[in-house]
Amino acid sequence: MSSMVWKFVGPGAGVLSAALASRVTKKVWASVTGTPPPDNPEDPDVAWKDAVLWALASGAIIGLTRLVVERQAAVWYRNSFGELPPGLGAGTDGRTS
Repeated sequence: MSSMVWKFVGPGAGVLSAALASRVTKKVWASVTGTPPPDNPEDPDVAWKDAVLWALASGAIIGLTRLVVERQAAVWYRNSFGELPPGLGAGTDGRTS
């Protein structure tokens, strides 16, 4: 039963984190630069500087947001079911801590 719950919670956390990260990234960009983020950084009309900075900023914010949301989902799962979600137990990544 608990592994079935994680099949919904795990991907749900990923979807939530992507949506949240997108909004946060756009707001941070606009507040720092005073301009909206590039719609399509691959467009040759977007300055290289803006394209590279957007890629770095969005990658960092999306990665960090995903980490925070998915870790919180794992904490909720452990508190609810008394164990880590499938695939997150000790030894699954070669580390013990």
